[in-house]
Amino acid sequence: MSLRLGDTAPDFEQDSSEGKISFHSWLGDSWGILFSHPADFTPVCTTELGLTAKLKDEFSKRNVKAIALSVDDTESHKSWINDINETQGCQVNFPIIADGDRKVSTLYDMIHPNADNSLTVRSLFVIDPNKKVRLMITYPASTGRNFNEVLRVIDSLQLTDEHKVATPGNWESGGDVVIVPSLQDEDEIKQRFPKGYKAVKPYLRMTPDPKSNWGGN
Repeated sequence: MSLRLGDTAPDFEQDSSEGKISFHSWLGDSWGILFSHPADFTPVCTTELGLTAKLKDEFSKRNVKAIALSVDDTESHKSWINDINETQGCQVNFPIIADGDRKVSTLYDMIHPNADNSLTVRSLFVIDPNKKVRLMITYPASTGRNFNEVLRVIDSLQLTDEHKVATPGNWESGGDVVIVPSLQDEDEIKQRFPKGYKAVKPYLRMTPDPKSNWGGN
């Protein structure tokens, strides 16, 4: 069965560029981003891993750990990391899983036979501290990922987990949000959203980002 949103992210133990990884233990109480690459020493992947390394502080602010995967072995990964650091002006600061036996790729349905029956597609999973899959994005091998979008979605997930809101299209952190339709008690609404709201339609009620109500960042 294919992995779906809300499923428990499959646990695994596998070698990586930073030694043996037991995934759930490694993740601990953090959010996680697990993303796959078709192979080592590929140009688009090189830029993606460089971007991920440079975003370490942004991930840390959100309590997020990044971990990559390729079907090549650890020695290949370590050589590739040298290239990434040299060409992207960074220091790779996260593990790259060695998945030569395709164990993790199979668990996470990263190999799509109609695209390539041996290499992974560009899959990305956001996993919360309860080990639940919260986001899945799959790109073709030719298209690099937008990591600003990944950060935006994590901001949305973390905000909507804490507050009874949803985020509208093109939302970015700090922008107005939508009060969920299930929240109808006006006293609770006033308590949760002291800056008030604008009812565009009865089902579409816009309010400032709740973090700004309480002076959050």
